[in-house]
Amino acid sequence: MSSNYVIGVDYGTDSVRSVIINTENGEEIASSVKYYKRWKEGKYCDPSKNQFRQHPLDYLEGLEESIKEALKKCSAEIINNIKGISVDTTGSTPVAVNKQGIPLSLTKGFEENPNAMFILWKDHTAIKEADEINIACKSWGGEDFSKYSGGVYSSEWFWAKILHVLREDKEVRINAFSWVEHCDWIPAILTGQTNPLIIKRSRCAAGHKAMWHQSWKGLPPEEFLIKIDPLLKGLRQNLYTETYTSDISAGKLCKEWADKLGLSTNVIIGVGAFDAHMGAVGGQIEPYTLSKVIGTSTCDMVISSHNEIGNTLVKGICGQVDGSIIPGVMGLEAGQSAFGDIYAWFKNVLMWPLKNMIDNTTLNEKQKNELTETIENNLIAKLSEEAAKLPIETDKTFAIDWMNGRRTPDANQSLKGAIAGISLGTDAPAIFKALVEATAFGAKNIMDRFISEGVRIDAIIALGGVAKKSPFVMQVLADVLGKPIKVARSEQAVALGAAMFASVAAGIHKDLTSAQKHMGAGFEKIYNPIPNNTLKYNKIYEKYLKLGEFIEQQLTD
Repeated sequence: MSSNYVIGVDYGTDSVRSVIINTENGEEIASSVKYYKRWKEGKYCDPSKNQFRQHPLDYLEGLEESIKEALKKCSAEIINNIKGISVDTTGSTPVAVNKQGIPLSLTKGFEENPNAMFILWKDHTAIKEADEINIACKSWGGEDFSKYSGGVYSSEWFWAKILHVLREDKEVRINAFSWVEHCDWIPAILTGQTNPLIIKRSRCAAGHKAMWHQSWKGLPPEEFLIKIDPLLKGLRQNLYTETYTSDISAGKLCKEWADKLGLSTNVIIGVGAFDAHMGAVGGQIEPYTLSKVIGTSTCDMVISSHNEIGNTLVKGICGQVDGSIIPGVMGLEAGQSAFGDIYAWFKNVLMWPLKNMIDNTTLNEKQKNELTETIENNLIAKLSEEAAKLPIETDKTFAIDWMNGRRTPDANQSLKGAIAGISLGTDAPAIFKALVEATAFGAKNIMDRFISEGVRIDAIIALGGVAKKSPFVMQVLADVLGKPIKVARSEQAVALGAAMFASVAAGIHKDLTSAQKHMGAGFEKIYNPIPNNTLKYNKIYEKYLKLGEFIEQQLTD
């Protein structure tokens, strides 16, 4: 009897990866990663304004190319037994669409307009709008629609981004019929059902980022939205009321995409979700296990039964949503706006003079490029090696990890990072060590918030690029958190999670627990905290909190 196979598609910030998985044992049959061409060229982004946009063609081209390349590595028997495809994406990453569900940037006149493109999760152009939403939630005289979103609405989320674009761009405002999250749009494309009024919208995206909740029958009411800004009038009726967990089928693969990919139109397409939520499933999350997807930023996931969490509302996180991770249980989300991005920033600071000096040498272009690439590829590894040799000293350099604002606890994207305790003896490895410790302190602040709000943390699982590739960072993280950290074995744990959802949507496994049991890859390593290091870091953490409080109260506009 032939095995069944599914495809998990994981959209990251820089690239999309597709994996083909055996649903009986979780074996990865083939995979492919495709980097976004326009994003790689730096198009449509302006870091000085915190503007980060992505063109839908990057997403479509990456989807087709990555799946087709993975399929080329498979036999005809495997291809003929592919039963499902599920997709995860970054979020909140909405786009303005017309009545047909076509992103405006794919229509005439908007091809090069960043406001007509997907607004990436890390785009912070809507800080003002988020502030206004928070004020309205607390003052409009009715329900606080942010209460299931940690009580603080973020500029990284759905309504703030939409309002910012509506205010900034009249042409987009006139032509936008509705708005669609990236994780909803890709399944709609694959099923050929892009009408924004009938797309099956993700419970994960709607609950965590759009203030959707069953108790107020969907999205916040028109009356509230108009209180924020009359420009939102009429939009709610063009969005949605119902949402769906990602074990549900969004439909079957349409003929257009079946022909493109060489697959059957009987392939089931699952409802989409965000990467960290599906990644938590791929990393075999269990109740009261903190699942950390650690990459350019972090997303921290916890699940809890309804009986145990009861009426607890955890303050300052990215929301608690029924079924956003595993259907039938409460999913809680938190995270840091920058983690690996901070190390990349420091690398770029150090590389600037090096690149300029190399460009002014007598080397030919090939030699210049090779030398620059060699240094760039090895700089973080060398900094880590030297930083690991340094002692943990409470009276030396330390830092605050808010270079891209603070996601949680208590979202505030206007905050800035800091490096303190510098002397004439401070060198690059010492600064790098302080930055690594700062990202770990940010992680501890999140864990402590869960615990202080009554959500216990029994274990920690890590997945993502930093978890797999940075032993120094992971050991510091374990020491700061004071808990063992298990690293997921799978190289593509997030895409594996998407594949698990596909197996349930396609009816191969009865639920996610069964899919995890059959398809889980287990763990490859455990980082155990060193007790003496934890004691030292507890003292530095107190300094971190005090400096953070000073920055937030005295130095932030």
